[in-house]
Amino acid sequence: MSKSIFEVQLTDLLPENLKRDPDIIAASKAVDSGFSVLVNDINKTLILPRIDHLESDVLDHVAYYFHVDFYDRSLDIETKRKLIKDSVYIHQIKGTPRAVEILIETLFDEGTVEEWFKYGGTPYRFRVVTSNKSVTQERAEEFVRALNTVKNTRSTLDGVVILRSENMDLYWGGIVHQGIKEEYRQVR
Repeated sequence: MSKSIFEVQLTDLLPENLKRDPDIIAASKAVDSGFSVLVNDINKTLILPRIDHLESDVLDHVAYYFHVDFYDRSLDIETKRKLIKDSVYIHQIKGTPRAVEILIETLFDEGTVEEWFKYGGTPYRFRVVTSNKSVTQERAEEFVRALNTVKNTRSTLDGVVILRSENMDLYWGGIVHQGIKEEYRQVR
């Protein structure tokens, strides 16, 4: 029967002639205790598979390691995790509208990129349109700083359009007036 690395002991691996030596057995047990500590810490070296379980300060170091250009330590932990997960892919597609769209999805949760020909702008310009109610002026400024790390260098952002819609009561009324115009003249 095979054992996993978490279950194996050094005495199980010794040849038969050394299994009876008390000094070797004592040394093996001493090594086993240190080895079990090491084996239990192996999971801490797995970074990417455990990204959803890492703490904020560890994420800051991982973001530096993966060169997440638009990373900010003040972001919430879920946004940090999403940025780190997407960083390798974004580095592969930098300079494309898709890279900007991923950044929009990460920071604004929803939104689109409108290129200049869709809204009648000038060539090599684009704008970002979002209807997320949580987007504020500060978040838009944060987005602009991050945008410069993923967009094409020749392209220029015209602006971030934040669409707002409100539910309001609408009252309307109408009247129909029908009448006949009569004119009377006195005849002499």
